[in-house]
Amino acid sequence: MIVITLKLFAVYQDVLGCPEMTMELPEGTTIGGLCDRICNQHPELKKWQNLTRFGINLQFVEPNTTLNNGDEVVLIPPVSGG
Repeated sequence: MIVITLKLFAVYQDVLGCPEMTMELPEGTTIGGLCDRICNQHPELKKWQNLTRFGINLQFVEPNTTLNNGDEVVLIPPVSGG
């Protein structure tokens, strides 16, 4: 198992009710898999799933990027405003 810190923004923060959480995940979990898991647990997020960008340790990454123990992960939905 690995432990990651998940930072949440916009709609993810609104639905999960917090700006940050620690999660324990199986080794080999991808960031896309993590997003799938969260969206399956919270179906109201499904409409944002394919529009979300991913970051690990301050770097944008692709959905197939494997998470490592201690990673800081962000799910970034589209935002608007000015």
